[in-house]
Amino acid sequence: MSTQRVAIVTGAARGIGAATAIRLAADGHAVAVLDLDEVACAGTVETVTAAGGRAMAAAVDVARADQVEAAVSRVVAELGAPTILVNNAGITRDNLLFKMTEDDWDSVIHVHLRGAFLMSRAVQGHMTAEKFGRIVNLSSTSAQGNRGQVNYSAAKAGLQGFTKTLAIELGRFGVTANAVAPGFVQTEMTRMTAERLGVSFDDFLSHAASQIPVQRVGQPEDIAATISFLCSPEAGFVSGQVIYVAGGPQD
Repeated sequence: MSTQRVAIVTGAARGIGAATAIRLAADGHAVAVLDLDEVACAGTVETVTAAGGRAMAAAVDVARADQVEAAVSRVVAELGAPTILVNNAGITRDNLLFKMTEDDWDSVIHVHLRGAFLMSRAVQGHMTAEKFGRIVNLSSTSAQGNRGQVNYSAAKAGLQGFTKTLAIELGRFGVTANAVAPGFVQTEMTRMTAERLGVSFDDFLSHAASQIPVQRVGQPEDIAATISFLCSPEAGFVSGQVIYVAGGPQD
């Protein structure tokens, strides 16, 4: 039986974040469910508590330092010192370069990169004090380049460098940092992409599955399972890695 830890998952109201929070709770951890809208976190919290776990919700804009500090302080007060952090919060503002606005660029970079930085900085003291910590950042196969996503691709690639540097700086304190890079996952975000492209979601999923070696699209639980391992004590010798969870090899 592993030690119960306190985990924070950002962007955990739905999709990969919700699946990760539920999985970490099933692993025995208390979970703080963070998202822009605290009310939207209720479903994730209820799923955890109905299964006998401990969970709380907190509203936070991860790109704002004051809100990050306030949210982490609430987690410490209500659940205890967090030693697991999953930086999952993310947005898309897709467009081709010549159509992309400065706000499209700034908003995506702020949520993904600034958000991961602020959250990691806010919790690292608790991890180093405990001589145990697990930080998992959500990258993406888009880090390798994806048409219409110059902002998102830059952010997800940046998170890989961020992750590797955290691993170097924090390793001596018993803290690991890794990145998980999902391929195509069936979420509300990919549904929105289908709508933007003007195709039915079922057709979008079928086409995506046909391009994946395992011949299916990913589910949020697939990503959560990998994150679960990286947050475990057994993963203590895995750090600074980018693990592609995409149903096939990535370059």
